[in-house]
Amino acid sequence: MTVRQKKQRSFDEIKHYLRMIEGITEVLLLSHAYYFIWNKCYRDSGFQYGGMGKYVLVGVYAALIIVIFYLCDSLQFGHLKLADVVVSQCISMLIVNTITYFQLCLISNRMIHLMPMLVLTGCDFIISLALVYVYTWIYHRNYVPRNMVLIYGNDSGINLKFKMDTRKDKYRVTKCMSIKRGYPSIKKEIDKHDAVIVNDVPAQMCNDILKYCYHKGIRTYIVPKISDIILRGAEDITLFDTPLLLVKGNGLTVVQRFFKRVLDLTISLIAMIPFAPVMLLVALAIKIEDRGPVFYKQKRVTLNGREFDILKFRSMIVDAEKGGYNMEMRANGKDPRITKVGSFIRACRIDELPQILNIIKGDMSIVGPRPERIENVAAYSDRIPEFEDRLKVRGGLTGYAQIYGKYNTSAYDKVRLDLMYIENYSLFLDIKLIFMTLQILVRPESTEGFDKVVELEKMKDKLLADEEAATAVSYKKLEN
Repeated sequence: MTVRQKKQRSFDEIKHYLRMIEGITEVLLLSHAYYFIWNKCYRDSGFQYGGMGKYVLVGVYAALIIVIFYLCDSLQFGHLKLADVVVSQCISMLIVNTITYFQLCLISNRMIHLMPMLVLTGCDFIISLALVYVYTWIYHRNYVPRNMVLIYGNDSGINLKFKMDTRKDKYRVTKCMSIKRGYPSIKKEIDKHDAVIVNDVPAQMCNDILKYCYHKGIRTYIVPKISDIILRGAEDITLFDTPLLLVKGNGLTVVQRFFKRVLDLTISLIAMIPFAPVMLLVALAIKIEDRGPVFYKQKRVTLNGREFDILKFRSMIVDAEKGGYNMEMRANGKDPRITKVGSFIRACRIDELPQILNIIKGDMSIVGPRPERIENVAAYSDRIPEFEDRLKVRGGLTGYAQIYGKYNTSAYDKVRLDLMYIENYSLFLDIKLIFMTLQILVRPESTEGFDKVVELEKMKDKLLADEEAATAVSYKKLEN
């Protein structure tokens, strides 16, 4: 291990402890704000217990903050973008204070004044915004982006560089290198860099690179193949002196399916209470606008390949899909087939609320791979045989691909994300993804414009041409 690598490892350890201190400091400040409001406004509402009740209440409040912040990834200072962390913390504090308000109502056995809790929520937002800004500044001020080399197999593997370039505050890919250069040349290049990214590299060379970096203590990022994701969910067997990994490939167990179904029904039935009036108003608005049907139904595929009708509020004119569609139909960037009500419900992201009925019926789950059209399943399965493995669980309203992916995420990457969910499934993971979905609803949709795609293609072609020239030079040196 070089001196530079030793310094980087020490810096990583310091950064880890610093982030722990930052998180603890924020929890203490938010808990102190709660105690101040409780002491001024809710002290006479009960739960004294000889003066110890206040410590219990503050402790429960602090525990709630820690749990909800974890579920919403609200302490990822520097790891996530500043705006994403701010949104995450605001949603988290709104959830914490809502739960706390009803907790105090239960203790008082009556509905208590709401205004102090609203004031507390406003103060929490200000505290969170200030701390997130300071912590993110500290992270970017002191954390130097890593000097990274991307080693790729197929030409498509270089696309990862452009994705990582969107976070230059965290990653810095300074070199792209094809496996055509040969393993000796790759090892020399690895020694010049702080970290290595391995993407779409054949298994044998990938193993050699990983072992070399592991021995040298060099941080290594590997894009997993689908077989690697399946192995992550394997069961360890240590009955012999040779370790075994058992891959069952059955999806969820009976117990997991039971508790997942209980969670789906519980949350869906509770959600129907506030959403039922909204759904009724939307249905009336759609009916009044053009007298057409309220729901749009489409055949989708769910668990074990079973077909069902997915429900959405109709946001387009009747028979909008007849006659096809092309980009020339758009005027001023708007689709003329979308109705006025449809434009509103799409912007508010409530066009898919009827899928709560699909969940209650059992066609879908709250969390799971997004159900695809019948024709899409057939087309994708021909190109990606593992695509059908998504059907080991019910299709979901939200999932890994919806939270971490984009509209332009490739089908293969979506399969990898969905299989990561299946192979790492737990009830706690479902709850975490549900909380994270709340953040997605308030973020603008993330899509790449056509001009941006063309620009990236030109950059990719240039990098590939430079790499081909460098590879030719390497071959000449070997021949000499």
